[in-house]
This record gives sequence, structure tokens and C-alpha cells, in this order.
Amino acid sequence: SQQVYWILDKGRLMKMPFQGMTLLDHAINSTLVMADICLHKQDRVGLMTFGDKMGSLVAADRKPLQRDKIMQVLYKQQTGFLESDFDMLYMQVRNKIKQRSLLILYTNIETLNGLKRRLPYLRSIARYHLLLVVFFENSELSKLSQANAENLEDVYIKTIAEKFLFEKKLIVRELQKYGILSLLTRPENLTVQTVNKYLELKNKQAL
Repeated sequence: SQQVYWILDKGRLMKMPFQGMTLLDHAINSTLVMADICLHKQDRVGLMTFGDKMGSLVAADRKPLQRDKIMQVLYKQQTGFLESDFDMLYMQVRNKIKQRSLLILYTNIETLNGLKRRLPYLRSIARYHLLLVVFFENSELSKLSQANAENLEDVYIKTIAEKFLFEKKLIVRELQKYGILSLLTRPENLTVQTVNKYLELKNKQAL
């Protein structure tokens, strides 16, 4: 068995709405489904949340009541209006998670510059743990990029949408360059893709 922690970013970028829910809501739902699966696979599971301040911590365990404990903590979580503090997250991970673990970080990275500010801390975390950075493709932008352009304004909107989508792919490549696993997913596919990634890592015995 291994140890799995979900780390939920509650900063302002997780406020973005998709299908009537924020990205944080999508991450919460995904975590609950995954908690069931990981416990069924005999893994110890835990939870950490953070924003501009540290949030909640549920230490990893595989007791039957662990899912309920995680669920109670998750339903109290809300997004903030400020940027998340990744330096503080790194310190918290070092202090609180002593055993090498699979860390599934739900966050949102919109630009390469945004990634570059976080990269030193993500790389430091990845030295001690198997880190999977899960972030979001903007479904609305995908639709815009695939729409037919009928006038100059459409062409402009389509070009901007394509630029943002391409930048997300560059973020994946940049993380890869430093040996950090990532998953770029649409919010509606989050749970299925995260579960598949977990099972793939489990089968490879990547930890």
C-alpha cells in the first residue's frame, strides 16, 4: 500500500465557474470519488488545503471512517480572493508529510508566467514526493477555438482562444522538463482522468 494526499488549491484561480460549479467544487467531487477508490486499493489517504493561508489537514490513514473525515473537511472549503502561497505550501508539505507519498495537487495555472512563479516550489516538493499537478483546460475557450470564424471579430476571438489553449500545453511541457507529472483536463472529465492516472501510476508502481 502507498500513501496518497490530495492537495486542494483554494486561491482565486479556483473560483472560475464551469457548469454552475467552481473549479474547487469539481476538485472536491473528484477527491471524494478518488478517496473511495484509493481506500478500496488499501492505500492510506489524506488531505491538505491551502490558499493565501494554510487551510485544513487530514493526516493519511486507511481506517474505514477516513472518507467521512475527508468529506466533512471538504464541505467546509471555500475559495478566496487572493493568490495562493506556494512557498507556504512547500513548508507545510515538508513539515507534515514525512513519508514519500503520491501528492495530487488540484490547482489552476493559466499562463507560463504563472507557472514560473510556482515552479521552484513545485520542483522542491517533487524532490521528496511523487507530485501530480492537475490543472484545467478551459472548455469554453476550446469551443471558441473550434468555431467557424465568420468575420474579423470572430477571427480575433478564435486566435486569442487558440493562444491560451496552446499556452496550457506549453505548461505541461515545462513541467515535464523538470520531471513533474501533470494532467491537463476539462472540468467535466476531471474525475475519470484523475482516477485513470492514479491507476496507471499504481500499476507502474511509480511510488
